[in-house]
Amino acid sequence: MSQIIYFLIHIIQQFLVPLCLISAWALIILVGWSLWSATRDSVKTAKQMHQIPCSSCQYFTDDYRLKCTVHPCIANTEEAINCLDYQAKTNAMFY
Repeated sequence: MSQIIYFLIHIIQQFLVPLCLISAWALIILVGWSLWSATRDSVKTAKQMHQIPCSSCQYFTDDYRLKCTVHPCIANTEEAINCLDYQAKTNAMFY
Protein backbone atom coordinates (compact mmCIF):
# COMPACT_ATOMS: atom_id res chain seq x y z
CA MET A 1 0.00 0.00 0.00
CA SER A 2 2.77 2.46 0.88
CA GLN A 3 4.58 1.64 -2.35
CA ILE A 4 1.51 2.65 -4.38
CA ILE A 5 1.22 5.93 -2.48
CA TYR A 6 4.93 6.63 -2.96
CA PHE A 7 4.61 5.90 -6.68
CA LEU A 8 1.58 8.23 -7.03
CA ILE A 9 3.33 11.02 -5.15
CA HIS A 10 6.40 10.65 -7.35
CA ILE A 11 4.28 10.81 -10.55
CA ILE A 12 2.23 13.79 -9.34
CA GLN A 13 5.38 15.63 -8.24
CA GLN A 14 6.87 15.40 -11.72
CA PHE A 15 3.92 17.35 -13.10
CA LEU A 16 3.30 19.59 -10.10
CA VAL A 17 6.73 21.25 -9.93
CA PRO A 18 6.73 22.57 -13.54
CA LEU A 19 3.08 23.56 -13.22
CA CYS A 20 3.80 25.62 -10.10
CA LEU A 21 6.83 27.20 -11.75
CA ILE A 22 4.81 28.24 -14.80
CA SER A 23 1.95 29.49 -12.61
CA ALA A 24 4.30 31.60 -10.47
CA TRP A 25 5.93 33.23 -13.49
CA ALA A 26 2.54 33.85 -15.10
CA LEU A 27 1.38 35.59 -11.91
CA ILE A 28 4.52 37.75 -11.81
CA ILE A 29 4.06 38.72 -15.46
CA LEU A 30 0.38 39.59 -14.94
CA VAL A 31 1.15 41.77 -11.92
CA GLY A 32 3.91 43.56 -13.82
CA TRP A 33 1.64 44.09 -16.83
CA SER A 34 -1.13 45.54 -14.71
CA LEU A 35 1.28 47.89 -12.91
CA TRP A 36 2.64 49.05 -16.27
CA SER A 37 -0.89 49.63 -17.61
CA ALA A 38 -1.94 51.58 -14.51
CA THR A 39 1.16 53.76 -14.70
CA ARG A 40 0.69 54.41 -18.42
CA ASP A 41 -2.97 55.37 -17.94
CA SER A 42 -2.14 57.64 -14.99
CA VAL A 43 0.50 59.51 -16.96
CA LYS A 44 -1.89 59.92 -19.89
CA THR A 45 -4.61 61.31 -17.61
CA ALA A 46 -2.16 63.65 -15.86
CA LYS A 47 -0.94 65.06 -19.18
CA GLN A 48 -4.51 65.73 -20.25
CA MET A 49 -5.43 67.39 -16.94
CA HIS A 50 -2.40 69.69 -17.17
CA GLN A 51 -3.81 71.14 -20.40
CA ILE A 52 -6.78 72.69 -18.56
CA PRO A 53 -6.05 76.45 -18.57
CA CYS A 54 -8.62 77.55 -15.99
CA SER A 55 -6.25 78.44 -13.16
CA SER A 56 -4.46 81.03 -15.34
CA CYS A 57 -7.64 82.61 -16.74
CA GLN A 58 -8.82 86.02 -15.60
CA TYR A 59 -12.38 84.71 -15.14
CA PHE A 60 -11.28 82.00 -12.70
CA THR A 61 -12.25 82.98 -9.15
CA ASP A 62 -10.47 80.40 -6.92
CA ASP A 63 -13.74 79.96 -5.05
CA TYR A 64 -15.25 76.47 -4.80
CA ARG A 65 -18.79 77.84 -5.11
CA LEU A 66 -18.22 79.70 -8.38
CA LYS A 67 -15.06 78.60 -10.15
CA CYS A 68 -15.58 80.56 -13.35
CA THR A 69 -17.83 83.55 -13.92
CA VAL A 70 -18.32 82.82 -17.64
CA HIS A 71 -18.63 79.01 -17.75
CA PRO A 72 -19.15 77.70 -14.21
CA CYS A 73 -20.33 74.26 -15.36
CA ILE A 74 -17.24 73.38 -17.37
CA ALA A 75 -14.56 75.08 -15.24
CA ASN A 76 -11.68 72.73 -14.33
CA THR A 77 -12.99 69.93 -16.56
CA GLU A 78 -11.75 68.44 -19.81
CA GLU A 79 -14.36 70.49 -21.68
CA ALA A 80 -12.50 73.67 -20.69
CA ILE A 81 -9.34 72.74 -22.62
CA ASN A 82 -10.48 74.60 -25.73
CA CYS A 83 -12.50 77.32 -24.00
CA LEU A 84 -13.29 80.15 -26.42
CA ASP A 85 -13.59 82.72 -23.62
CA TYR A 86 -10.16 82.08 -22.11
CA GLN A 87 -8.30 85.28 -21.26
CA ALA A 88 -4.88 85.06 -19.67
CA LYS A 89 -4.31 86.98 -16.46
CA THR A 90 -2.38 90.13 -17.24
CA ASN A 91 -1.44 91.14 -13.72
CA ALA A 92 -1.95 88.81 -10.80
CA MET A 93 -2.17 91.73 -8.34
CA PHE A 94 -5.53 92.83 -9.76
CA TYR A 95 -7.23 89.44 -9.38
